[in-house]
Amino acid sequence: MSIDIGIIGLAKSGRTTIFNALTKGKADTKSPVPHIGIAKVPEPRLKVLADMLHPKRVVPAEVSYTDIGASVKATGGQILNQLSNADALLNIARAFTDDSVPHVEGSIDVDRDIATNNLELAVYDSGIISQRLEKIETSLKGAKPTERLGLLHEQELLTRLRTELEKETPIRELRLTSDEVKTIANYQFLTAKPLLIAVNIGEEQIPQAASLEAQLNSRYSRAKSGVITLCGKLEMELTQLDDDAARSFRAEFGLAESGLDRVIKLSYELLGLISFFTIVSGEVKAWSIQKGTTAIKAAGKIHSDMERGFIRAEVTSYDDLVKCGSLSETQKKGALRLEGKSYIVQDGDVITFLFNI
Repeated sequence: MSIDIGIIGLAKSGRTTIFNALTKGKADTKSPVPHIGIAKVPEPRLKVLADMLHPKRVVPAEVSYTDIGASVKATGGQILNQLSNADALLNIARAFTDDSVPHVEGSIDVDRDIATNNLELAVYDSGIISQRLEKIETSLKGAKPTERLGLLHEQELLTRLRTELEKETPIRELRLTSDEVKTIANYQFLTAKPLLIAVNIGEEQIPQAASLEAQLNSRYSRAKSGVITLCGKLEMELTQLDDDAARSFRAEFGLAESGLDRVIKLSYELLGLISFFTIVSGEVKAWSIQKGTTAIKAAGKIHSDMERGFIRAEVTSYDDLVKCGSLSETQKKGALRLEGKSYIVQDGDVITFLFNI
């Protein structure tokens, strides 16, 4: 199972350039059509496990990126449906200057562009709410008493959400009860999704990247939103080099890690994701799940049969496995535990699921 992230941004913001950098792709940066690509999630622990266990196959977790090819306002229904199904959004805001690629607004203004994109997302969500409120109003006329109460609750909630959107408050920042979250889950509101703002800078701005990032985070960082700076053009060029050459070039620019690694790391934090590992049939594999996921639900991420026929989970931590050197040694040294359905999976757990169907 991959994590899905939708890439949005104004025209000429470098949206497709960053898509290429993240996916190591070669999509036409001048093409307005949507692009979909996959990135492997950087996971140093996988290499350690592979070196220790010598599996036939190592499978990292994946992130799927969708570059919608236009601004939200200019995008058609089918593409917006893809965006609605995304787990999080990556908003590209332009900070680089390039006379050969004029900004659509005529000048560079990161705050203005962030506000424009936020407004487009809010307008989209408000439109969905207005359509639903009209249907609720019609349904209330002939609703039975048992149906009426639910419709009135939904009407009150959606009206409140629309009012907050009109105040430029995204749904992700509202305090909603668990029941309210369930009520609106199927709408897949865009402003409810975690948002990472990627400020696309030029090479000459790299020395100031950290201070710019700190300034912007002081204004835009929230529980489910944050800001990262990266040079899309440089990152895209570096994906065409081998790993050693790319590391060497990054060192010249004072960059400790790749843009891909940083974007995925921050996306995981905003989404509240952790990783666990499975070792079975000569394969070491990483999986991404929400913090707080139970063992039975984690099993279901692998296959629905595992969840349906769950018996128990054999669990050891990554650290204990590395210390012991093998799964058999973790058992001998008491570091392998048997856990039931309600066990909360921890980051770095190495799990073998036992099931019967």
